[in-house]
Amino acid sequence: MMIDEKYRKELLERFLRYVQIDTQSDEESKSSPSTEKQKELGRLLVKELQDLGISDAEMDEWGYVYGTLEANTKCGDKVLTIGLLAHMDTYFGVKGGPVKPNVIENYDGNDIVLPGDKTQVIKVQENPNLIRCIGHTIITSDGTTLLGADDKAGIAEIMTVLSYLKDHKDFLHPRVRVGFTTDEEVGRGVEHFNVQKFGADFAYTVDGGELGEIEDETFCADSATVEIIGLDVHPGYAKGKMVNAVRAASMLVEALPKNALPETTEGREPYLHPYQIQGDVSKTVIKFLVRAFTSEELKGLERVLEQRAKDVQNAFPGLKVGINVEESYKNMKEKLDEDPRVVDFAIEAARMAQIEPKRKAIRGGTDGARLCFMGLLTPNLFAGGQNFHSVQEWVSLEWMVKSVEMLLCLLKVWAVKGAR
Repeated sequence: MMIDEKYRKELLERFLRYVQIDTQSDEESKSSPSTEKQKELGRLLVKELQDLGISDAEMDEWGYVYGTLEANTKCGDKVLTIGLLAHMDTYFGVKGGPVKPNVIENYDGNDIVLPGDKTQVIKVQENPNLIRCIGHTIITSDGTTLLGADDKAGIAEIMTVLSYLKDHKDFLHPRVRVGFTTDEEVGRGVEHFNVQKFGADFAYTVDGGELGEIEDETFCADSATVEIIGLDVHPGYAKGKMVNAVRAASMLVEALPKNALPETTEGREPYLHPYQIQGDVSKTVIKFLVRAFTSEELKGLERVLEQRAKDVQNAFPGLKVGINVEESYKNMKEKLDEDPRVVDFAIEAARMAQIEPKRKAIRGGTDGARLCFMGLLTPNLFAGGQNFHSVQEWVSLEWMVKSVEMLLCLLKVWAVKGAR
């Protein structure tokens, strides 16, 4: 199927409107949501949902936005409820706003120099998918902030699906539950998500990358915090007394296996990622991401980290090293295999929308990874964005249009084939 120019224009306008609201989450915050500014977008989305006829649209105390579109099939209660999900927050590690969108019409296939910081160049050699997008409308930031396609592209696409269904009453669809979550980027996207209240039988996050991606497998993910306790004394009189936690932390990072880092791995290879160091001579804390596609590999990496930490402690008499590991999420495939329809129908919908499906494992995670283990099977679908978590983030409007078309096809497949 093809949506017409009206919805293409709406989609672009929505996306540009959403990205200009700074919704950056905060890893250090203990509140939920971690930043109040995420609720600014939430309030806007509630109003827009209501304008689209979603009368029960609401934002709860945690900043989650919900809404329902009732089924229009004759099967009534026999038709399943399908959830469509996207997250409102943007990555905490790169400046999130103010976003100044840069819209490039009829992209010519050359490197893209970002206007706000001309040292930031999206190079075709490093972004081969740009070649697939010649002639498209490409949206970037000005190079000084994130764009926010992760995941405001997904939000704009879901909202455009609802707009289309509002205008096309005869387009068959099941009962649809929409959910926009907070704090996905800090690993707390479904911390307060009530699966029973949401009431979906199956769901999809629209939070993936390139055209056609259907992600049914994620990393198993843990986070590890290493706390290094030293002893500070005046450096002029430190011989035989000082125990330098900063040097110990440096030794630990340098001792990590070089073949198990994000920058040296790909595909299904696991990694240890030290992403933050804070402290001084007395105390230094290192935060790690631990990622692997199997629980066995994950625990193996954690044993490596523990051994390296012991080696460092032994190298600095008087040093104390402690490690705390917390589970983030598990590989969603363990659960998705329990009912193949949820992925098979997505593949069928992609082909209906004249998209070549690309079933793949994601070197990351989504809200869906945790939702699968909370009882709601939730694979991840493409939203069109590229270079997530970077000021060189970009998205093709044409890929976003295809996302809308695929989602519409997906709802039709569930309406026809998804009877209980």
